[in-house]
Amino acid sequence: MEADAGVALIKPEFIKTDHERSLCQTHISENDKRKLEGDEKQEWSNKKRKLTGQNKARNVFRADKANFCYAIAASVDESIEKCENDACKFSHDRKAFLENKPPDVGDTCYIYSVQGMCSRGVTCRFGKEHLTENGVNIVNKELHEKWLQNGYKTATSFTKDAQFQLRKKMYDFSRSEEAIKEIDKLKAKEASGTVDDLHYVKLRPEEMKKIDWRDKLYLSPLTTVGNLPFRRLCVDFGADITCGEMALATPLLQGSLSEWALVKRHPSEKIFGAQLCGSNVKVLTKAAQVVEDLADVDFIDINLGCPIEAIYRQGAGSGLLLRGHVLKSTVRSMSCMLNVPLTVKTRSGCATGKNIAHNFMPMFKDAGVSLVTVHGRTREQRYTKNADWDYIQQCAEAAKPTPVFGNGDILSYEDYMAAKEKAPDIAGVMIGRGALIKPWIFQEIKEKRLMDPSSHERFGYLKTYVNYGLEHWGSDTKGVETTRRFLLEWLSFCHRYIPTGLLVQPPQKVNQRPPYYTGRDDLETLFASPNSGDWIKISEMLLGPVPEGFTFLPKHKANAWK
Repeated sequence: MEADAGVALIKPEFIKTDHERSLCQTHISENDKRKLEGDEKQEWSNKKRKLTGQNKARNVFRADKANFCYAIAASVDESIEKCENDACKFSHDRKAFLENKPPDVGDTCYIYSVQGMCSRGVTCRFGKEHLTENGVNIVNKELHEKWLQNGYKTATSFTKDAQFQLRKKMYDFSRSEEAIKEIDKLKAKEASGTVDDLHYVKLRPEEMKKIDWRDKLYLSPLTTVGNLPFRRLCVDFGADITCGEMALATPLLQGSLSEWALVKRHPSEKIFGAQLCGSNVKVLTKAAQVVEDLADVDFIDINLGCPIEAIYRQGAGSGLLLRGHVLKSTVRSMSCMLNVPLTVKTRSGCATGKNIAHNFMPMFKDAGVSLVTVHGRTREQRYTKNADWDYIQQCAEAAKPTPVFGNGDILSYEDYMAAKEKAPDIAGVMIGRGALIKPWIFQEIKEKRLMDPSSHERFGYLKTYVNYGLEHWGSDTKGVETTRRFLLEWLSFCHRYIPTGLLVQPPQKVNQRPPYYTGRDDLETLFASPNSGDWIKISEMLLGPVPEGFTFLPKHKANAWK
């Protein structure tokens, strides 16, 4: 049995031979809807069309703000509850809120079962077991005390005072400014030929923390989908190193709460870093300092791989690869200032056929970069071509003795071993899409086997993610809908997994797509659906019915074909 290139071989008894594609207009962009209504309407059904995802101006459903005051929502004694904010615009009438509160999503509150107290109190959508008839919060004191003693809290020291100092430009950046000055002096001496790189080594902190990177499994910093709950799930499966989603340096320095949320760490994350993206030496160095000061990080990573056009045009992300002098000053300044290791994640280059990352390896080594991760594709290639592991090996050779990790196309233990064979000098691997498609890939690699989880086991993984999401974003209506949104974003990758037992020649390759197929049970068939309407059904199995007017268009790709 043979298949076309890029098509996975499915056992014949599971293939749908009579499947007809139809378009679900509920989950396509406005631009595609206009095409359907125009002159192309007649041609649309006869041609294969690629529906695009939407990043800008996405029509994302926003849950209404809970209209009950958060300050007293978790009160355990209604007789002493009081909101300290005289200008508070939210309701303080607990009885009226209960009368209009939407039905609970479920009977068991995960937060209460783990922490002994639910911080969302009366607004919790799973509040049956921890609320009195009057909506007053019940506390399991023994469990709550134990939870507090263990310190199982998301780590960040970003306070309102720190935010105020950043916004008023009062934060003390003397460390960063001194490092930048020293590097500028060094550049002037280099221009006159009176200094070499050995002088630079003396500028770096003597007591910099050391990390043993070798043979670790590194979860890629994934925009949108690499959130804290997903990282927790991957740690459960064996991920050794995790990194927050790409954070933009300028909003961090402006005290943006949404940007600072990206560098929060869960205690289960053993080795955790923050990834920064920017185009300016001073901005990146200062952002690195404030993140080291206020966040709980083991390392800080520079993003040299982001392919997004808006980032690239600013000279940030992969665009920084084309600004060699700025990149050199940035790496040196950050390395000189930081007390935690500095790492770099880079693509092989920007233009197809023009790999340039290897040219920077000696500079990274001399600047004291602790780890370099090379994604074996250029910016123009995005994710459509196979990763070039021969080139990753070339970079690993050029960077010695600085450790290099390889990134690209790993979806199984077999792929992992093939990568190490092609690039024997790499210290480890980073896994991105492979973890999104099947987060148990870390367990597979550590146990050196191919797993075939049942649909019910996979549903359990989704349930765990949802629980972690509710704990992180909250179990009130806003938290439930935020968890749903990120679950749906993840499901846009999950459906690409092909169950091992259905394959003629396992394991699945990352760029292979299956023909339409039926799973071994109805749930497995549902998981295989590329239609975002079916992903919403899955979310309703976990988080209850979607609110009226709910819409979802995937950020990375629109899937509206049935």
